Amino acid sequence: MRILSLLPAATEIVAALDAADALVGVTHECDFPERARALPRVTASAVDAAASALEVDRAVRNRSAEGAPLFALDEARIGALRPDVIVTQALCEVCAVSETDVRAIAARLPAAPRVVTLGGSTLDGVFEDVARVAEALGAPERGAALVERLRARMRAVHETLEAAAAPRPRVAVIEWTDPVFAAGHWVPEMVRRAGGVDVLARPGEHSRTMPLADVAAADPEVVIIAPCGYDVTRAAGEVTRLMADDAWRWLRGRAVWAVDANALVSRPGPRLVDGIETFAAIFNPGLFQKPTEGRAVRVKD
Repeated sequence: MRILSLLPAATEIVAALDAADALVGVTHECDFPERARALPRVTASAVDAAASALEVDRAVRNRSAEGAPLFALDEARIGALRPDVIVTQALCEVCAVSETDVRAIAARLPAAPRVVTLGGSTLDGVFEDVARVAEALGAPERGAALVERLRARMRAVHETLEAAAAPRPRVAVIEWTDPVFAAGHWVPEMVRRAGGVDVLARPGEHSRTMPLADVAAADPEVVIIAPCGYDVTRAAGEVTRLMADDAWRWLRGRAVWAVDANALVSRPGPRLVDGIETFAAIFNPGLFQKPTEGRAVRVKD
């Protein structure tokens, strides 16, 4: 079987199902596992991801207003790769290629590959997507086993918190800083399962913009900065910039963490459970092993 992944999370799911050898192509953003970096890229972004948060937001809004795509698909290369299965998504057209565009290209390919669409907006939905990919690979039992391992790890976190009667801190997770976006979808559930109380969003809801004053008024004890597409180093740099801005002075004196959004928060795949474990260590450091600096760092004011 030849699999084309058009979503970083899909690439991670395929690899977690022990089917990485079947991958023939990925997106320009796919960087995990390491072997994915060597595969042919079939997408490109029309927006400079290295620009500032404000500049990226403006570019996205301008292109969306013009009806211009945010991503380009290399149809010729996709055809040359001869995929049997194409995995895409229907959750966010800002984060990945459009499902409509993918299906249009698939319909033009001589081999008529199967298109598998992922769209989980909660942890259960993500686990259903894992099962969906496993079924497409002809390995439903591997999907069931992977989901059970992930659920077992979440249960272990819960049992540790329950046994210690651990306090539940008030938490704000910010997935974009200019403008401010409160992280939605599966993130509030991650916070809850890690032992916190999300003060900005509810499980399954879309991420949404909100006035900075409303974030401050929510009075979070822990603030996690995890801009979509940022690794921990870039996120920490963003936190440092924010703390120097008077509008963000309310952050000072709170527990403020920069987190690798790509690895732990933004991609709806198996590593969300790594994110839950990392959050748990942030919220209750006496109960869990300190997260590595490659995952999360506390930024001092």
